[in-house]
Amino acid sequence: MEARRFAAASATVVSCSRGGAPDFTFPPRAAAALPSVLPHPRARGAWIRGVGCSYRLCAVGAMGSTPSSPQSPSPQTPQSPSQGKDDYKSLSEEEWNRRLTKEQYYITRQKGTERAFTGEYWNTKTPGIYHCVCCDTPLFESSTKFDSGTGWPSYYEPIGNNVKSKLDMSIIFMPRTEVVCDACDAHLGHVFDDGPPPTGKRYCINSASLKLKPQQSLDSVK
Repeated sequence: MEARRFAAASATVVSCSRGGAPDFTFPPRAAAALPSVLPHPRARGAWIRGVGCSYRLCAVGAMGSTPSSPQSPSPQTPQSPSQGKDDYKSLSEEEWNRRLTKEQYYITRQKGTERAFTGEYWNTKTPGIYHCVCCDTPLFESSTKFDSGTGWPSYYEPIGNNVKSKLDMSIIFMPRTEVVCDACDAHLGHVFDDGPPPTGKRYCINSASLKLKPQQSLDSVK
């Protein structure tokens, strides 16, 4: 008798060249492991050796065959809230160029800077929320906007964690802290430590990277 041993759950499978049409019963853990350990789809017979006992195998189906007892279907993975929405960070430059105006693309995707006192929102006092022009993420509340005298829209605090900062060394002799949209990496502007209380920060933002949703419009949606 030629035999081979395979580790299977808590049992040892010994396949052999016994004749006869097989049918079997054995511990569930060993049964679950059998399809991956039996060396041949038409194994003629075997013994399952467990802890302190042995079981005679009488029926081994081919690997991948339909099990004799019904099994519960695998549960489907719940759809995440983000599925079905744009994965903004994976969009190509060609796609951004198609979606944005020339100025918006230059500012947000190529890290440009608009001239002071020329942007749409530098002197705006309309109550509302400023969103990212690329992905519509809410970035700043109008209540945090202040007149910095710089000619760019300035805020002392962003909304939650929707704005992230990183070192900007584009001007070697003048390191700055760039701020970008956390959802799509759109360049917004820079943040400085000369702002008013309570944060002491000045988020100096390009108007072209923003889209203001006035409070009246927001109230009408509620």
